[in-house]
Amino acid sequence: MKLRNILAAGAATAIAATAMPAFAQTVVKATTDLNVRAGPGPNYEIVGVIANEGNATVEGCIEGGSWCKVTVDGQEGWAYSDYLTADMSGEQVVVTTRRQELAVPVATYENDAGGGLAGATTGAVAGAIVGGPIGAAIGGAAGLAAGAVIDPPETAVSYVRSNQVDPVYLEGEAVVGASLPETVELREIPDYEYRYVYVNGQPVLVEASTRKVVYVVR
Repeated sequence: MKLRNILAAGAATAIAATAMPAFAQTVVKATTDLNVRAGPGPNYEIVGVIANEGNATVEGCIEGGSWCKVTVDGQEGWAYSDYLTADMSGEQVVVTTRRQELAVPVATYENDAGGGLAGATTGAVAGAIVGGPIGAAIGGAAGLAAGAVIDPPETAVSYVRSNQVDPVYLEGEAVVGASLPETVELREIPDYEYRYVYVNGQPVLVEASTRKVVYVVR
């Protein structure tokens, strides 16, 4: 009888251990104001923002991709891990490049739309954002990635908001300092030196000569 009770207790302990998550959540920090989206891709709507230098937790990342499932201030969503860093033995490392060492598990996205992008817009991803400031906070370019390069006048911002154009969808996030490919058409703003475009559903101001994002309209 005593042996049976010990075995039962051992079985219960084993079940409890199996139910425990294999990995703890990873605390990360954003190197720029970073969108949190409803799904793992640029087509999905923005549901929140991780502030520059703000913290979030990562539950896992898509296998072979840079989109990670995060929670920030109680809001769950997906963020692009090129702009997330984590502490590894006292060193800040970029999540995208050190996922294995950080023991970040693989995350999956539950798609209830029968193969389509559940909750996503229908625009096709036409390319990738070029040369974004990956891990800028640990690469010395934190000022560029962290905030706007410019402080646009309200007239320019109002014009951009009032004159929406069809968005272009690019892999990644159009953060300040990132460059847009030549295929993206930039629109003029009257009496203003910078151009604008809607990237991944969000308006941004761009320096025409370099094609770098200088301001994100939120």
